[in-house]
Amino acid sequence: MSLVEQVTEQVRSEIEQGIINAKEAGRFSYEEMPAFIVEVPKDKSHGDFATNAAMLLTKQAKMKPRDIAQAIVDSLNKDSKLIDKVEIAGPGFINFYLSQNWVYDILPTVEEQDEKFGFVDVGHGEKVQVEFVSANPTGLLHMGNARGGALGDSLANLLKMAGYDVTKEFYINDAGNQIVNLGLSLEARYRQELGDVDYPFPEKGYHGKDIIDTAKRIIAEVGDSYLALPEEERQQKMIATALDEKISAIKSGLKDFGVEYDVWFSETSLHESGAVKEVVDLLTEKGLTYEKEGAIWLKTTEFGEEKDEVLVRSNGIPTYFAADIAYHKNKYDRGFKRVINIWGADHHGHVARMKRSMDAIGYNGDDLTILLMQLVRLYQNGEVVRMSKRTGQYVTLQELIEDVGKDAARYFFIMRNPDSHLDFDLDLAKQQSSDNPVYYVQYAHARINSILTATGKAAPKAADCDLTLLTEESELELIRKIANLPTEIAYAAQELEPYRMARYATDLATLFHSFYNSCRVLTDDEALRDARLVLVNATRITLRNVLTLLGVSAPERM
Repeated sequence: MSLVEQVTEQVRSEIEQGIINAKEAGRFSYEEMPAFIVEVPKDKSHGDFATNAAMLLTKQAKMKPRDIAQAIVDSLNKDSKLIDKVEIAGPGFINFYLSQNWVYDILPTVEEQDEKFGFVDVGHGEKVQVEFVSANPTGLLHMGNARGGALGDSLANLLKMAGYDVTKEFYINDAGNQIVNLGLSLEARYRQELGDVDYPFPEKGYHGKDIIDTAKRIIAEVGDSYLALPEEERQQKMIATALDEKISAIKSGLKDFGVEYDVWFSETSLHESGAVKEVVDLLTEKGLTYEKEGAIWLKTTEFGEEKDEVLVRSNGIPTYFAADIAYHKNKYDRGFKRVINIWGADHHGHVARMKRSMDAIGYNGDDLTILLMQLVRLYQNGEVVRMSKRTGQYVTLQELIEDVGKDAARYFFIMRNPDSHLDFDLDLAKQQSSDNPVYYVQYAHARINSILTATGKAAPKAADCDLTLLTEESELELIRKIANLPTEIAYAAQELEPYRMARYATDLATLFHSFYNSCRVLTDDEALRDARLVLVNATRITLRNVLTLLGVSAPERM
C-alpha cells in the first residue's frame, strides 16, 4: 500500500469514528455506515483530502447535509496528529488539511523504490489481454493505427504498473474479402507492370503505391513466369509474398514507434484449426442460428440488435463476424479474465453485438471491454493535411515519426481521451518551447539532470537529510504531487485512462518549474541544499517512471 493510500485510510478511519461519535452523542442517527469516498481534491485550496460522507447520510439522518457535516466535524478526534484543519464546503463536503509531516515520508520511499515507484497491486496478477491496432495487412499504417498504437501500448504499460498480468496482441486479418481484393489488386499491378497497361483494376482494389512496389519486386524475382500458373495459384503466391512484406513492415513501423507485441495472432489459423466451424456449431447447438437462402444466420435480434447477422455465406465461406466470435472465444480459452480491444469509432455498431455473442457462447460479455477512438486530423500551417506528399494518399505512421519524432507523436496521441476527436498540430509538435507539451515535460527532466550533474557528486540520501526544512509551498505542492503517483496509477488503470498519466506528467513538470523558479536549489545553506536535492531527485525518478509508462524518452539533456 502506497503512502497516500495509507494516509487516505487513516483519514477514512478518522471520519468513520467521527460519524460513530456523532451518533453516540445524539447528533443524528443512521442504520448503516455509508460507502463514502475520500479523495484528493482537484483544487488544492480544498485541502489534502475531501469526503462526501455527510451528503450520503442525508436520507438516514433526515437532516441537511451541512448540518450533518458540522456534527461530524464537531465529533472528530481533536488530538489527531494527522489532521491540522477541517472545513465544510459547498453542499456538505468536508475538506481535511493535514499536518505537513506526513509528506516528508514519501521522499525516502521514492528513493528506495526507484524504478518501481508508482507500482501498485490493484490487479493482483489478473490475466488481461490488450488487443490494439490489428490493421489489415493490405497497406501502410495510418494515423488511426498510430493513435491506437500509442493508446494500446501505454494502457498495457499502465495495467502492468497496476499489478495486472498483461499480454499485448495484434490480430492479423490475413483471411476474408480484404485478402481476396489484395490478390486481385496484385494481379492487376503485376500484369500492368509487365506491359498490359490496360488490364482492368478491380473496383474494390487497393490503390496504394506500396501494391505497385510489391508487384515490381515480384517481377524482379520471378519475371513473367507466374503467368504460366493457374490464376488462383498465381494470386496465392503473390498474396503470400505481399503478406510477408506487409506484416514485416507493420512490425518494423510499430517497433520504431516503441510498440512491440507479445503475440501476433493469425486469423487464418482460426479457419485452419476448425475454430470458426466449432463456434458456429456451438451457436447452432444452442438454437441461436437458422438457415436462409443457403446461408447460416445468427439470431442477433434476440440480443437486441435490429437485424440478424450472417455467420456463413451461401458459398460456405464464414464471415468476418463468425471469425471474430471464434477469436474472442479463443482469448477466453487461453485464460484471460479480461479482454480489452481498442477499435476505431467506425466499429461502434459491432460493440454490443460482440459482447452479446460472448454471452451466447457461455462467457460474460461484460468481461470484454472495447475502447473506441475518434478520428485524427493533422494540421500544418493552420490547414488540414489530407494527403501524403510521398504516396499521394493518407499520411503514414512512418512519415509522422520522421516528421515530428516518436516521442512527440506518442505524447500527442496519448494526452487526449480517445473518445474525443484529436487535432494533431504538426508545427506545435516540432516546437522547442513550453507550448509543446512533450517538450515542456522532457525539458523538466533534462533540467533536473543538469541540476544534479552540477553538484559534481551523487545526490544526497534522504536518510541523511533534514527534510523538514522543505517548508515552502512550492516544495510541499511538489512533494504531494509525487506522493499521489501510486493513487493516480491505480485510478487510471481501473478506469482504463492512460491520458490521465500524460496530464499527471504535465502537472508534475509545471510544479517542478514553479519550484525551480521560486527556490534556489544550490544554495549556500548546505542542509537546505541537500534536502532540496533529495526532492529534485525524487521528482526525476517520478517523471522518468511516468514517461516510461507513456513510451516517451526521458532525456538527460536538451
